[in-house]
Amino acid sequence: MTTDLANKLDYDGYLSLGQVLSAQKPLSTHHDEMLFIIQHQTSELWFKLIVHELEEALMLIRRDELEPTFKIFARVKHIQQLLTQQWGVLATLTPSEYVKFRHLLGPASGIQSYQNRMIEFILGRKDERMVAVFAHKPEIYAMVKRTLEAPTLYDECLRHLARRGFKVPASVLERDVTKTYESNEEVLQIWKAVYENPQQYWDFYELAEKLVDIDESHILFRFRHLKTVERIIGHKRGTGGTAGVKYLAQIAEDRMFPELWDVRTEIKG
Repeated sequence: MTTDLANKLDYDGYLSLGQVLSAQKPLSTHHDEMLFIIQHQTSELWFKLIVHELEEALMLIRRDELEPTFKIFARVKHIQQLLTQQWGVLATLTPSEYVKFRHLLGPASGIQSYQNRMIEFILGRKDERMVAVFAHKPEIYAMVKRTLEAPTLYDECLRHLARRGFKVPASVLERDVTKTYESNEEVLQIWKAVYENPQQYWDFYELAEKLVDIDESHILFRFRHLKTVERIIGHKRGTGGTAGVKYLAQIAEDRMFPELWDVRTEIKG
């Protein structure tokens, strides 16, 4: 075991633990505020990794390198599952504990998580109104706006299908990517052909299932978020001005890749 670490890179230095572990700055003396801070800080670290992974996947798909994305999507799914399980830790915070320091948050809210917003935009839930939340921070605003205006993961997958010979409608390929994608019957039939001929279209078949993994995991994450918030604050308004549980319920089951869900009804034996 190396014990002489003077003037050498050690674990603390490599991970910048001095910065990471001093970043928790409670606004109260209440014991449970530390849980609240660490819960959200660790979520942001995982969000950072998801963005990092999805941006790599987007680049690969644009280069028509599909197979390397499968490992990326598997990793993203596991991160999403971890984030979903993590809500269980926050759910140990009771309503009477949270009210002791909630008022100190002012308008600060998870809705202002720019990384989570970027994930939503990359996966396809576009909402131009949400960009305004970041107007007070120009660099972050520009980054979120670029993600809003860029093709989504699904857009890039459909463009890849078109380059590989599938007849993806021009209206889909040339759509306004700042809007949430809407289901298309011709795209549905493309996926139907893929699912009915998996040996012929194995890479697209695998892609479809990886995308469903991510979509399903994202839905479960949002639903767990909804129930955790309801458990802790009931139907109070969110600190960021949203309707709280009511707002979360509206988006809880949004599907980012609709044809990949609808095709299941179309498959016949």
